[in-house]
Amino acid sequence: MPGENLSRDEARERAALLSVDGYEVFLDVRSALGDKGSTGATGGSGAGGARTFRSVTTIRFRCAEPGAASFADLIAPGVTAVSLNGRDLDPGAVFDGTRILLEDLAADNELIVDAQCAYSRTGEGLHRFVDPEDGEVYLYTQYEPADSRRVFANFEQPDLKAPFRFEVRAPEEWVAWSNGVGELVDGVWRFAETKPISTYITTILAGPYHYVTDSYSRTFADGTTLDIPLGAMCRKGLAPYFDSDDVFLVTKQGLDFFHDHFDYPYPFGKYDQAFVPEYNLGAMENPGLVTFREEFIFRGKVTQAAYERRANIVLHEMAHMWFGDLVTMEWWDDLWLKESFADFMGAFSLVEATRFTNGWVTFANNRKAWAYRADQLPSTHPVTADIRDLEDAKLNFDGITYAKGASVLKQLVAYVGPDAFLEGARRYFKRHAYGNTRLGDLLSVLEETSGRDMASWSRAWLETAGVNSLTPAVLLSADGLITELAVIQEAAESHPDLRPHRVAVGLYRRSADGVLERYARAEADVDGPRTVVGELVGSEAPDLVLVNDDDLTYCKIRFDEGSLATLRAHLGDITDPLARALCWSALWNLTRDALMPARDFVDLVLRFAGRESDIGVLQMLHAWAGSALTHYAAPDWRATGERLLAEGALKELRLAEPGSQHQLTWARFLAAVASSEADLQLLQGLLEGTAKIDGLDVDQELRWAFLEPLTSHGAADEKTLAAELARDDTASGKRHQVRCLAGRPSAAVKAQAWAQVVESDALSNALVEATISGFVQGSQRDLLAPYAEKYFAVIERTWADRSIQIGMDVVRGLFPSLQDSPETLAATDTWLADHADAAPALRRLVLEARDDLARALRAQACDEAAAR
Repeated sequence: MPGENLSRDEARERAALLSVDGYEVFLDVRSALGDKGSTGATGGSGAGGARTFRSVTTIRFRCAEPGAASFADLIAPGVTAVSLNGRDLDPGAVFDGTRILLEDLAADNELIVDAQCAYSRTGEGLHRFVDPEDGEVYLYTQYEPADSRRVFANFEQPDLKAPFRFEVRAPEEWVAWSNGVGELVDGVWRFAETKPISTYITTILAGPYHYVTDSYSRTFADGTTLDIPLGAMCRKGLAPYFDSDDVFLVTKQGLDFFHDHFDYPYPFGKYDQAFVPEYNLGAMENPGLVTFREEFIFRGKVTQAAYERRANIVLHEMAHMWFGDLVTMEWWDDLWLKESFADFMGAFSLVEATRFTNGWVTFANNRKAWAYRADQLPSTHPVTADIRDLEDAKLNFDGITYAKGASVLKQLVAYVGPDAFLEGARRYFKRHAYGNTRLGDLLSVLEETSGRDMASWSRAWLETAGVNSLTPAVLLSADGLITELAVIQEAAESHPDLRPHRVAVGLYRRSADGVLERYARAEADVDGPRTVVGELVGSEAPDLVLVNDDDLTYCKIRFDEGSLATLRAHLGDITDPLARALCWSALWNLTRDALMPARDFVDLVLRFAGRESDIGVLQMLHAWAGSALTHYAAPDWRATGERLLAEGALKELRLAEPGSQHQLTWARFLAAVASSEADLQLLQGLLEGTAKIDGLDVDQELRWAFLEPLTSHGAADEKTLAAELARDDTASGKRHQVRCLAGRPSAAVKAQAWAQVVESDALSNALVEATISGFVQGSQRDLLAPYAEKYFAVIERTWADRSIQIGMDVVRGLFPSLQDSPETLAATDTWLADHADAAPALRRLVLEARDDLARALRAQACDEAAAR
């Protein structure tokens, strides 16, 4: 609807007119039980039972121009009553389904809205989930960027902050939670008033959650003590797997770290953390009640990388208590003011305060890969983006805003120094507590603390898009000494800006015992197209020159010919894990940029991945090798590449230490690439217990991982999947079963899966995601071919009719990337030309998919040329 997509101009106009004194929100969610036993035909959120709940909101606000008109936001099936300053308004006249018209405002106003709001099945608003394991019902909210209006009437924009008082009437056997501490009074949960916060970080949970508690205490230098009640919760069915002690450990370590460095006590009272089902995000920073996807509770054996990722996200959300919740961006243009900082501080605190001391390796190898990809799409944007409306905002939770922004902040710390950076943060919190800020507010405090010109730094790093590449150029004397070492900086034609980089240049050579180690290092300020690093002149000739050693800046690393030859022969000999991770990342970028054949990258993985000590890097290499084979390898080499990867995976699986996380990782990779009869028979034997690999525990999660390739290659049928679901009759098991069902190699199966996702809204968000994942199989290109044309015929209607989350899932997930041909590229261009007036956010998604396809075709041509 036109009023649903709030524009920046409308928000600014409303903020200039209105200021909000407070909200009182009453929700009656007793209807959530509905037909409690019904989970619908597909499980999950429930197709039967409850549909709506009562929501009564009182807003007290002021108007700078009495007599003016404005509007409140509400997305609801119906409104029972609206009262403005004691006048009863006709709901049919003032409510259009997304907005409530407010005319003839007074200087001081009171708005009361009594509405029937809808439970969500898409993870937006108040999500209702029915657990197929025991029939229990669980509720939670998710609002960012603008879905609190699906739960209560409000002014849905980040700069109209206010205190909130929530009351919730829930079924008698339930407990309810919100941002503030709650108590049950006469059958109603009443929650303490919040500090002034934005609408999108308010939250409600209700249901029979499993809840455990702990506490944190901190005594400050002035003698004052801060006591924070800690809580953690999940569904009852996940309670046996819930390692809350580890969650609390990381939580306390994070609170210590941020108190040590921010000099501003945690401001929001209690600190609950809820792990909830069918969650669209990784987590959300609601103050006092952070929500996480429940997949961070591990039902089976996982690697240390999984625990590291969870700890990083716990700390990321905690950083938001200051960057985002205490001080909030004025509008979504400055989303980076919270997300970039949280991403950086999450990694910073992870390394400094927890057992995950290799967190910067993960950041360099994993998070920055996300940024590099996003920064080369046609939709790339400056870190400070131009966000015209809420649809723009939804799509800008991307690799630029998170990972590039965090990388830029890492560069900033190298530029101004950690002391000046943290002192700037401290002044920023104290100066703008409970307020809203723009870019200039942060830059001004950093100028104060560092003495640096932050305006020029901002123009270079925050206000331009694109990623630079840095390549070493080495000249040697006749006796093998460096006479000149320069760093060549280049930029894409589309984004030609060359930036100032603070980099370390490392020189590596092989020792007598065969290891590749650094023997010289120099830091330099790279600026312009060519920078000479004079400090390294006179050094002995290197085997490898690593620009951006220690990962100080944000750039694509390139290699001179000698360095690249060294990596092809000796990559596994690099002893430093961060340097090794940087080299792997650079080689992957060369592959994506069609500068290295995909088969060469696969060969490097086969020869050196088995020596990778960092489990997170190893998992990333497996993902990259899979992508190289599926998207970047020449079509006539794919079968060969798949066989080689499967053989390599099985070899490393058998060589891995029994029971180790490396063994588990190679087992999962074998499942991802298995296709031959022998491989499938081995997986079947491991499932049935007739085959054994010493130390490999085939738990329930690994069973599903083995069933996916068996199903997609026709070696397991619907009856087998039904039996497995009976063995694992849980919400997680249902998602796995749905994914496997959609992956079966049958035209009828594909037609059914397509209809379930595109033509029906019966599936919940989690099952839509699972169905799409199963539908798209690299081994089933022929079966999927008919859906390329269908895709372009339905996406505009899907975008208009479905929620933005489901629209994004469908448009991204079902794009015919496996029909990787010039014809598909032409069909995409035709759709874009014929739909110039389509929603900008929809066009952005299609443009991004088109760019990925064009990149794949270039890489395939590069790989094919290598075979000649």
